Amino acid sequence: MDMEAVGRQISGLRRAKGMTQAELGERLGVTFQAVSKWERAETLPDTAILPDLAAVLETTVDNLLSGGHRAVAYVRKLTVEDLRRAIRCLDDMGRLLGRDSLIYLAAVEGINARMNTEIRDAFSDKHIFEVFVAEAALQSLTAGAYMDPTDVKNGFESVKLRNIVLQKCAECGIK
Repeated sequence: MDMEAVGRQISGLRRAKGMTQAELGERLGVTFQAVSKWERAETLPDTAILPDLAAVLETTVDNLLSGGHRAVAYVRKLTVEDLRRAIRCLDDMGRLLGRDSLIYLAAVEGINARMNTEIRDAFSDKHIFEVFVAEAALQSLTAGAYMDPTDVKNGFESVKLRNIVLQKCAECGIK
């Protein structure tokens, strides 16, 4: 664990919230000197205080202890085209197995129920299809996938969807 990175992360998050060391200490029931020692990498916060510190700074314990760096390796690399192909596979399943196939219907009904929408609309509407691709990107990034920001910039026609996915990339430590 890089104590200096942890200290910088605590300091940066505290400052971003406009808090002094004394204010942070008061919210956590510790002295401003304790906060100062964390930020100077002389000590680490006690493990019992980490959840409260993360809550006050609106982050996670992992984010604090990793110094703001992604602590988990990416589980796979995806492109926007990979996601487009994956969603098209569902339409292909309906075409190949039949739209009345139990397997196809179960897949469609499961997606519709979980997402409160109608996936089949995406097969005939270009914008709805792109919304599903963006949702798949967001879910994949959350699950630990890596997506190249340049691919994201070039892969979406909708500026709004592109920016949402790029923001999620940034939140996942992908620059």
